[in-house]
Amino acid sequence: MSLLNEYIQKEQQLKQLQEDLQRLEGDQRLKSELEFKAKLEALMNEFGKRPADVIALLDPASDQRSAKAPAASSRRKRRLKIYKNPHNGEVIETRGGNHKGLRNWKDEHGDEAVESWLVRMED
Repeated sequence: MSLLNEYIQKEQQLKQLQEDLQRLEGDQRLKSELEFKAKLEALMNEFGKRPADVIALLDPASDQRSAKAPAASSRRKRRLKIYKNPHNGEVIETRGGNHKGLRNWKDEHGDEAVESWLVRMED
């Protein structure tokens, strides 16, 4: 695409976005939500509260949900397995069984043979 065509396309997109923005600015629902947000922020400032404080006050169960989330993602890291192919001396280090080279070895020599090539495991 030429630079001029790209410019014209971006100009049309900008015009469309400006029209969408003007339409939204005239929407009474948006005005109402903006007014609510401004009043809520003023009230929070008056009492020295943060958004998290308001959420905890209105929905106490949200603390329990947010506390559980980090625990679910703290899964233990898999151990590093180091394999050495006795036929060619090639070494593969992997934390999972889907390593492409390891898969190729297992297809060629069999699972049991490749597992016997395990040199060591590290944390």
